Amino acid sequence: MKLFLLSIVLVNSLLSFDYKLQPEEVSKGVYCFFGLPEVMDKRNNGNMSNSCFVNMGTSYLVIDSGPTFQYAQQAYKKMQNIQKLPISYVINTHVHDDHWLGNSYYSTLKNTKIIGSIVFKDLPVLDETRMQRRISKEAYVRTTQIFPTIFVKREKILNIGNIKVDIKSVNHKAHTNSDLYVYIPSKKTLFAGDLVFNERLPSLRDGDITGWIKILKKIKTMKVKYIIGGHGDVVSQDSINFTYTYLTKLRTQVKKILDNGDGIEAAVNGVVMPAYKNVPFYDSIHRQNVEHVYRTLEWEDE
Repeated sequence: MKLFLLSIVLVNSLLSFDYKLQPEEVSKGVYCFFGLPEVMDKRNNGNMSNSCFVNMGTSYLVIDSGPTFQYAQQAYKKMQNIQKLPISYVINTHVHDDHWLGNSYYSTLKNTKIIGSIVFKDLPVLDETRMQRRISKEAYVRTTQIFPTIFVKREKILNIGNIKVDIKSVNHKAHTNSDLYVYIPSKKTLFAGDLVFNERLPSLRDGDITGWIKILKKIKTMKVKYIIGGHGDVVSQDSINFTYTYLTKLRTQVKKILDNGDGIEAAVNGVVMPAYKNVPFYDSIHRQNVEHVYRTLEWEDE
């Protein structure tokens, strides 16, 4: 019997990955696991985006559940080390899988509800997720595609332990067509998901630059002390500026090329933005962003 139990422990240890998660307290009762400014691969196993949790007094609120079952399970254990509280809600800020595949763990917890954009309602179950293709089989063990069961079309207000939580849909394409942001007035904190990037270049592959800039302008007017994005550990009110400045300068430069009547090749080769050359992902993403913006603005002008 002991040999059998030992074999089970050994198998489980081989089919696992230690994310070495360490929660950082942003402000009183607000914590985040900050991801690495890297592409997902078999070394980091998807630990490249932020997952946060808030002590609501009687429970935790989780914002973005992370890339795998094991990531979320390990995050939950770290939360319980701080204070043993149940998870009342998990909010998925958008449909990119590095932010919500951890739902597969949280869905196993009693009375935990998962909230996301109405876009999730029609999201197909994939034969293989992007995360599954890029990380190790060991890290992906027990990860399944569990979608939210509560949907936000425009706005949803929660009261958890007498603390107000305002969940708002962007309602137009920005980073994606499914972006939510979460505002907790009493904490003076806004969780922006991938509307806000730091320490790495943002990607426009599923987005719209005009819509993205529009929502960032709105967020900039809000009276908050902390703005926590989906990537990067800059959490001050000014954390929004990196993404906002990059996008506005990118749009201006591409628009100028279009107005001059030059083609997409001139834009891709000409919009180099030296100030961002040393930022992670510049070499792999910037040219794609330029091409995407050119085609978007070209369509807007027609």
